[in-house]
Amino acid sequence: MMWDETDDTAARIRRAVTRLNRRLRQTSLGGISPSQASMLATIEKLERPTLGALAAAEQIQPPSVTRLVQSLLDASLCSRTVDPTDRRSQRVELTPAGRKELARIRNKKTEFLREQLEQLSSEDRRRASELATLLERILGDA
Repeated sequence: MMWDETDDTAARIRRAVTRLNRRLRQTSLGGISPSQASMLATIEKLERPTLGALAAAEQIQPPSVTRLVQSLLDASLCSRTVDPTDRRSQRVELTPAGRKELARIRNKKTEFLREQLEQLSSEDRRRASELATLLERILGDA
């Protein structure tokens, strides 16, 4: 297979998105780890998931989920309860502090990007908006 312009574009997007994600993590996480932040977002998305559902969604082993959830419990960012319909399962949900922390992380990321966009010309900001639309389409979010 020959390398073409599409391959080059795909590689450039991959590198840029990876670097952007790293920079966003560095500027926003504060006192929690990237794994903890990801777990908070997954708990919010799944709405009271079981530990097994968290393991599947995060693509990590159950013992790792248990450790991560325990660290979030210790920080009062989530709570864990026994599932009333299946006493063998536990469900996890965000506490008000966990929701506040997740909002803080998201706000810091958005603030970082807003500051970067403000440094661009109006034409480049328009192009950035188009790029966001294209990325959403690539991801199936549009």
